[in-house]
Amino acid sequence: MEQGQQVDGISLLIYYKWKIAASLALAIILFFVALIILPLADGIVLGLVFAYIARPIFMKLKKRRRLGSLVATMCIILPVIFIIGAGLLEIINMVGWVVDNQSQVIGSMFDFIREIDIPESMNDELQQLVWNVSTSFFPILSQIGLVSYARGIAMFVINLIVSIFVCYFLLADGDRLYSSVVEVVPQNYHKTIDRYAYHLDMILSGVFIGNVYAALTVSITSPIVFYAFGFSHILALTTLVFIASLIPMFAGYTVLLALAILRYFDLGLESALIFFTVASIVIYAPPELVLRPYLVSIKSHIHPLMLLLAFLGGAFVGGIAGFFAAPILLGALMAAYRVYGEEAQNEKTLIDDNGARDLIG
Repeated sequence: MEQGQQVDGISLLIYYKWKIAASLALAIILFFVALIILPLADGIVLGLVFAYIARPIFMKLKKRRRLGSLVATMCIILPVIFIIGAGLLEIINMVGWVVDNQSQVIGSMFDFIREIDIPESMNDELQQLVWNVSTSFFPILSQIGLVSYARGIAMFVINLIVSIFVCYFLLADGDRLYSSVVEVVPQNYHKTIDRYAYHLDMILSGVFIGNVYAALTVSITSPIVFYAFGFSHILALTTLVFIASLIPMFAGYTVLLALAILRYFDLGLESALIFFTVASIVIYAPPELVLRPYLVSIKSHIHPLMLLLAFLGGAFVGGIAGFFAAPILLGALMAAYRVYGEEAQNEKTLIDDNGARDLIG
């Protein structure tokens, strides 16, 4: 634009028309790319989480990068696939049996209510509630189409495969990917980006490594306890405990509490208390008192309540991807806040030092 020429909005648009057109074209391309990969969001987010979990193993084998990445990926993926896959298969079989035997299930619930020692008026209301819920819930289960069911299973398998590849390549080439992203940023912002990446990495390492390793520990000890107390559907219960244990605070105890209540109605108060006490000590004491506090609280420095809300809110909004993406977004905000705090403190220190020099001078 020539010097002295009057500048207005239209002139600027005309002058930068090719840059604006290129930016719009790039934005359109990125929009369609996002639409294409959106169905694979679960796999991408899971791959990122698996990479964080597998990184401690990868660091032991870092000298042989490709082989180390493969071994670390398999060491995490295979146990998770077995725990979740076997449990979900058993849960699906249980749901299928319930749909095929609706009258028997409803009759068993009515028999259970009649055995409870509660007032007759409340008994009638409870039976009516069970009838209303069952007559609306079972038809929904029956109407789940075979095509929709098969599509859901297929997408789950595809996302699982995607997560394996994402985990492997993040471990093998993650540092080069980070370097290429940093090169796009202007040179004077590199130190800030490095500090931000450091804080974000520490937060996500604490959140995911702590929670998932604690959940894996729980999933190893819980089948032993369930088998010792004679529970059926052990794989399904183990999967529920594993998923619940990923959520901070007391989400894992909700499964044990529900099982203890069922045991109370079946075998009495003493048996329920013994089960809950033994299960709490054997299943939850080691990870909750040792592993999770060290890895989550010390490394991430995020209050457990914030993580609880992030996990639950993300799951309600975005399913599997949201369950893990929400803590990532929370970690990104916390990392930005810490970098801002560090820079503000550095500026304050610099101003104080300059003021002291002026006084001395």
